[in-house]
Amino acid sequence: MKKQDRQRLIRQLLNTQDIERQEDFVKLLEAQNIHVTQATISRDIKDMQLVKVPAASGGYRYNMPIQKKLDTKKKLKRTLQDAYVSFKVQEKNAMLKVLPGNGPAISALIDQMKYDFVFGTIGDDETVLAICKTEAGTLQLQAAIEELLQ
Repeated sequence: MKKQDRQRLIRQLLNTQDIERQEDFVKLLEAQNIHVTQATISRDIKDMQLVKVPAASGGYRYNMPIQKKLDTKKKLKRTLQDAYVSFKVQEKNAMLKVLPGNGPAISALIDQMKYDFVFGTIGDDETVLAICKTEAGTLQLQAAIEELLQ
């Protein structure tokens, strides 16, 4: 199994279960016929920058780093405030015009935000096309962008 596929499974496990030890990852993956060593899990934990947080049971459990989303939101806010030109909506599509050179970065940052209403983005030099899952999703994206611009 490829590292990225294994790490995707680890993220899924973190979303569904409280995992307290590296050995728990090994057992849960083996239950899915994925054989890994504790050393491999240790490297994945380091690579994914997993952290231990207090668990409801009183112990500690592994979790994705919380800071990443905050950093992404901060970067997106700062970049939008520096480069925003306009925002237009047509059905499920949103067109964001930005100053030259900022399209790819803003497109990537919107993707990293993992908005559940955004299907995906495409960014060129000064334009970001966001394809939303629904027409209401485009309005949600517009509201999110407007909030970041304040």
